[in-house]
Amino acid sequence: MDTKRIQLLGSYLNCLTMTETLLIIDEIIQQRIPTQHVVINASKINLMSENTDLREIINESPLINADGQSIVWAGRFLGADIPERVTGIDLFTELVKKAAVNGWRLYYFGSEEDVVRKVIDLHKKEYPDLIVAGYRNGFFDDAESKEIAKEIYESHADILFVAFSSPKKEYWIHQYKDSLNVPFMMGVGGSFDVIAGKTKRAPKWMQNIGMEWFYRLIQEPKRMFSRYLKGNTKFIIKVLKTKIRGNGELRNEK
Repeated sequence: MDTKRIQLLGSYLNCLTMTETLLIIDEIIQQRIPTQHVVINASKINLMSENTDLREIINESPLINADGQSIVWAGRFLGADIPERVTGIDLFTELVKKAAVNGWRLYYFGSEEDVVRKVIDLHKKEYPDLIVAGYRNGFFDDAESKEIAKEIYESHADILFVAFSSPKKEYWIHQYKDSLNVPFMMGVGGSFDVIAGKTKRAPKWMQNIGMEWFYRLIQEPKRMFSRYLKGNTKFIIKVLKTKIRGNGELRNEK
């Protein structure tokens, strides 16, 4: 299947719709080849420009979606055909739905104990046939990681959801992906907290006009000020410099 892969602003990106992404994930699970999935947004592009290790991990990932509307707008401004956002939380939700139909085994890893339990309870209530291979909260010492990886391996999961912040989730999955025996692994950030109702997601109309970041900013101004206001300014400057250079960083990958 054509993954419509390009290079954009120092990152690879697969210019896919949600439907196309789900079809590729179905193939990945059937083939059972350990695959790390990532999403990119303005903040991730900024982190990648400063962090070589993170940039290498992301660019090694075979499947990279545009999580932020900023990526869609920037890509189109630079001449890329990015059809839509495929956000981490929306993909997470769609995969749970498909897992219930296809019999895929899910492992939930991250957030607080009561949060991850509530997410599973909500999903099981909505999808009674859902198979939960296992779960674990996200509070652990680095020394416990090998044992956690062993537990995930023994669960025979088909999909692993890792609810850490960046870049911790990218690092952890990359370090252990070859020993987990899980075909599809994705970081879902704060998605568990949203599903459980601990934090709120922006209204749909704000999501549709690309202002979801602003909703998070007004919810947590102290924590998000640097990430969004300073970070978005840095991202815009990077996009403009790329445009001035003649789209030198926009390339199709075969």
